[in-house]
Amino acid sequence: AAALGCRFTTAFRAVVQQGGIASHTTVAIFGCGGLGLSCVMIAAAYGAKRIIAVDVSDMALEKAKEVGATAIVNAKTMDAQKKVSELTNGIGTDLTIDAAGFKATCEDAIHSTRRGGRMVQVGLPIGEQKPIVPMGMIAGRELEIVGSHGCDARDMPKILSLVKSGKLDPKKLIEKEVTLEQGAKALMDMDFGSPTGMLMITQFTDAPQSKY
Repeated sequence: AAALGCRFTTAFRAVVQQGGIASHTTVAIFGCGGLGLSCVMIAAAYGAKRIIAVDVSDMALEKAKEVGATAIVNAKTMDAQKKVSELTNGIGTDLTIDAAGFKATCEDAIHSTRRGGRMVQVGLPIGEQKPIVPMGMIAGRELEIVGSHGCDARDMPKILSLVKSGKLDPKKLIEKEVTLEQGAKALMDMDFGSPTGMLMITQFTDAPQSKY
């Protein structure tokens, strides 16, 4: 249950409820942190036809492939919009998801959406630079821009049913099991970078014994 956490519930709402994923859907997910990887896994659990993962980290992209991405794009070494277009024969994907919240990921997601497709903004905006939203293109191509935030607790049984059926395995995102003390240190170390997967605290120090 702890492995499901916020990332999977948030990803479920973005991909399934706001994104309307289906087995025939092609999807591009921008940002492969905890939320983005969870979006990849939810899309795979629903049998998406094609799942393109986009990030600037090779390590994150390799993890995305492990958990269900059918193609990966390193936005640091190539033009993400152009590559997604190439991978979709110039059409774009039915659904794009910005799971990072950066100016670049938002803009790339919008421009990578096919005509009549849907873009979901689930990554919360980061930084001072604001994305340029091309309203003329959105109108001309009849795109839907949909926001997504959190998940209703009443939807948890649907997520648990995916786990029970074996379609969703949260354990794939557990990178390492640590002690409570190691977990506290890892939390402080996040100021300098974060692990690709989850660190799960499974070892707890015994409470001190009274001398009396």
